[in-house]
Amino acid sequence: MAAPADLRDKLRAIISEVSEVDEIPDATPFKDLGIDSMMAIEIVAEVERTYKMSIPENELQKLTHFEAVYDLVKAKLDA
Repeated sequence: MAAPADLRDKLRAIISEVSEVDEIPDATPFKDLGIDSMMAIEIVAEVERTYKMSIPENELQKLTHFEAVYDLVKAKLDA
């Protein structure tokens, strides 16, 4: 399992690569970074592929900023 700092770095890299946004702050809403719903779907798909997990549709609406993505992925990896 990835260490927390490694997980943060990898998730930031995934989000940055898909969105082409260089800086991904913890609490800034994705919409304020210019990340739209299509990019969000791509980000979730890449996270699911990378970490071999499934993120249910009902949890997608909660993924509005980096910290929410990190918390969800970490919880699934720890389970």
